[in-house]
Amino acid sequence: MREFTNPPLASAPPVGGLADVVFEYALEDPTYIALGRKDERGEWRDVTAAEFRDEVLALAKGLLAQGIRFGDRVAIMCRTRYEWTLFDYALWTVGAQVVPVYPTSSAEQVFWMLYDSQCTAAMVEHEDHAMTIATVIDRLPQLRRLWQLDVGAVQELYEAGAHLDDEVVHRHRRAVTPESIATIIYTSGTTGRPKGCVISHANFMIEADTVIERWAPLFKSRKGDEAATLLFLPLAHVFGRMVQVAGIRGKVKFGHQPQLNAAVLLPDLAAFKPTFFLAVPYIFEKVFNASRRKAEREGRDRPFEKAVEVAVKYADAMEARAWGTGPGPSAGLRMQHQFFDKVVYGKIREAMGGRIKYAMSGGSAMDRRLGLFFAGAGVHIFEGYGLTECTAAATANPPERTRYGTVGQAIPGMTVHIADDSEIWLRGPNVFQCYLNNPKATDETLHEGWLATGDLGSLDEDGYLTITGRKKEILVTSGGKSVSPAILEERVRDHPLVAQCIVVGNDRPYIAALVTLDGEAVEHWLQMHGKAKLSAAELVRDPELETEVRRAVVAANTLVSQAESIRTFRILAHQFTEEHGLLTPSLKLKRKAIEKAYATEVEALYRA
Repeated sequence: MREFTNPPLASAPPVGGLADVVFEYALEDPTYIALGRKDERGEWRDVTAAEFRDEVLALAKGLLAQGIRFGDRVAIMCRTRYEWTLFDYALWTVGAQVVPVYPTSSAEQVFWMLYDSQCTAAMVEHEDHAMTIATVIDRLPQLRRLWQLDVGAVQELYEAGAHLDDEVVHRHRRAVTPESIATIIYTSGTTGRPKGCVISHANFMIEADTVIERWAPLFKSRKGDEAATLLFLPLAHVFGRMVQVAGIRGKVKFGHQPQLNAAVLLPDLAAFKPTFFLAVPYIFEKVFNASRRKAEREGRDRPFEKAVEVAVKYADAMEARAWGTGPGPSAGLRMQHQFFDKVVYGKIREAMGGRIKYAMSGGSAMDRRLGLFFAGAGVHIFEGYGLTECTAAATANPPERTRYGTVGQAIPGMTVHIADDSEIWLRGPNVFQCYLNNPKATDETLHEGWLATGDLGSLDEDGYLTITGRKKEILVTSGGKSVSPAILEERVRDHPLVAQCIVVGNDRPYIAALVTLDGEAVEHWLQMHGKAKLSAAELVRDPELETEVRRAVVAANTLVSQAESIRTFRILAHQFTEEHGLLTPSLKLKRKAIEKAYATEVEALYRA
């Protein structure tokens, strides 16, 4: 199949913008719980629709009082927290345009985004962010205001606008139309300078309303079992922003968690008790690997592996039944599944709050076996695919017919087309307007309403999309063999000891790889093997560890021809990090930067 279209389920309202529902919902049902928020003692408390409306209104007044006007662009540089959502909706209420900035951005990255978008103001979380902007402030003559959250910016704005009448705010809000610009989100810059995607209120409203309607099991509440989600994705990323918008529009209670490490995230999941969450595959891998390590420490590694096998077989059988290609789990398999649900799967769900039933995954490909495991363990993951340019999701697996290992069908209202060179093209009402101040890039990407994604893929006979690589990342060896690195890298990363893998070989005689290690997994591996703690330099030379990584490489090579296989590899002492400019804020590899930083190591892979 070369093209698949899914009929629309939702359309943008003919008038209004994203902030309207805050006021409409508070009027309809002022006491319903809109959000959860941590208080000064770190305990979760409920925020009603009326309370959130009042805070948005008060902040909007303050923004107007301090000079923010309709159409102004305001940057937000902050981790995922309640105040980001508050500022988003207050700015949208007065018709301003939000420019999200990753809190880990360098001074030059911050300069480019604020300069290119001509931001007149910025909200930052703390002093470090303020100092980052201060280092480039002399090159940002249009920047007039800077608010800092941890020194009372919200209260300051409340007080500044207290004298204004509510109607002043509502006049601005009523001037917002679906076509008005809601946000300028900059791409992660894997292939050059970040580009600002111009996304309208309509783009967000159609995207969110479509997801809410089509994936109703996630978003619809039942009495006594109200839908809730904990948002821990960066709000600077389009995926996190879509979750926020869908939460507000779908009346789903949601809270914010600014830290992605398991030590902080798991206690908050246990306390907040979400019914679903949205994440990248990395999070699910972390949960799975942590569960496996715990079982090994307790001497239950064999029962755990059996539980994994049963979960995968059970979910595989359920998938076959949904597609009419099998009868479903056998009586024996059902009994085994029931047993392990009590002793293994239930504990994994309990670690995620105990109410979790569903999840959505995006950002990168998820291994089919991992998706099957979680489904068998009682957490149905809907894997999807999208870009900033299409306001997050373009495809996703539908609730009733998931096909694990694919990123699903086009969401309602979207068309997916596979070009002659296998590039994925998308068309639909959630596709962005243009790149800000960059008509050349816009013309290269948008073709008569079609978005050329730069990703490569294929559609099966039912319109389910599989991502096979990225156009600009195809390697061509000196022998003329074209190789897509993604499939090799993902399979190497399946090994619990491996953190990252980058395949190299462009204009080289063969394919090779650089591999980094997962610190927690290695520490656990050393303990389980009775080995003394090793330094980073000693680890990369340890023959037993090298044998483990070699197993991962051999497993990856079974997926490709001999000419495409990894011939040799090198284990690196340190992971690729965003701080060193080797990862994008969304954790994608910056290939050129990595090959430049590790040029010596790459050369060593090709010495005779």
